[in-house]
Amino acid sequence: MLPTEKLEQLSRRYVELDDLMCQPQVLADRGALSKLTKERSEIEILVQKYARYKEVERKIAEDQAALSDPELRELAEMEIAELGEEREQLVRDIRFHLLPPDPNDKRNTILEIRSGEGGEEAALFASDLFRMYARFAETKGWTVEVLSLSESATGGYKECIALVTGKEVFSQLRFEGGVHRVQRVPATETQGRIHTSTATVAVLPEAEEVDVHIDDKDLEISIAASGGPGGQGVNTTNSAVQILHKPSGLIVKCQDERSQLKNKAKALKVLRSRLLDIEREKQEAALSAERRGMVGTAERSSKIRTYNYPQNRVTDHRIKLTLNKLDRVINGGLEEMVTALRTHRQAALLQEASGEPMPLMPYSDDD
Repeated sequence: MLPTEKLEQLSRRYVELDDLMCQPQVLADRGALSKLTKERSEIEILVQKYARYKEVERKIAEDQAALSDPELRELAEMEIAELGEEREQLVRDIRFHLLPPDPNDKRNTILEIRSGEGGEEAALFASDLFRMYARFAETKGWTVEVLSLSESATGGYKECIALVTGKEVFSQLRFEGGVHRVQRVPATETQGRIHTSTATVAVLPEAEEVDVHIDDKDLEISIAASGGPGGQGVNTTNSAVQILHKPSGLIVKCQDERSQLKNKAKALKVLRSRLLDIEREKQEAALSAERRGMVGTAERSSKIRTYNYPQNRVTDHRIKLTLNKLDRVINGGLEEMVTALRTHRQAALLQEASGEPMPLMPYSDDD
């Protein structure tokens, strides 16, 4: 059953917000208008789905009344079946939107990509992954800012750290963290043999200063000449900043800008996000084994996805989803994969909220 009293209350509040936002005194106050607009947007989808739910209920009642009419019975039965399916989906959607939101979902994201096993081929794969996410971000209207980049001799990426900003970035990228595996023939392979290489991806919600307090006395900051392919201007100045956070042992280096101050600011941004992520993982580790099986809490050491170039296939092992369109996925066509992972998590959250046992996340290692 749905909490109709709460839903009716939200529906009344939605109408009230519409009225308030038309008031001259509110229109003249940008701060007040922004606050009301935000509140309205947060409940809009839920109110709309509840309104549709009531409309479907009304239509089902009318069709049930029409069952007694021989001429309308067949049509009424068909409509009742169709509307019944829609009602079930609406109930699931409404229950999900009533769940407490994850405070990180609307945050911007620190995306860290590093080459793994496979030498230069792994570095090339890491660069392919970054371009995949950058092109996906472009389709979403997000902005990607490279904070730190370390290139390999062949132009691949040993490490790439970027800030992705936009609407609900973390909620859509949060399941990309883990070990990504590629199976393909490297450009340097003369025998045509398929090699397997890996790259790791970390997805961290961007932390603000109010989220993580860092004492200056806990930092050890060193300055050095920026490294990278020769001939670049950044190599001619001592602009690279390395920060050691002594309590945690975390080390962050940024060399993307010529300015020490800008590199320090970027490095601190990454450090805050890593510290916030450590706290988030501690909280998740305290949850039950069933909850840890849910998509989104898998350890980064787990192998989450395989990109098989010879067969044009990409497989996400957590939900056993295989798409035979690797060419499109690697060029930024991640929408189907992202949607499937988010849907899986929604189902898991609803199961948990209902008190039913959580199934462990399916995993396959067949490729």
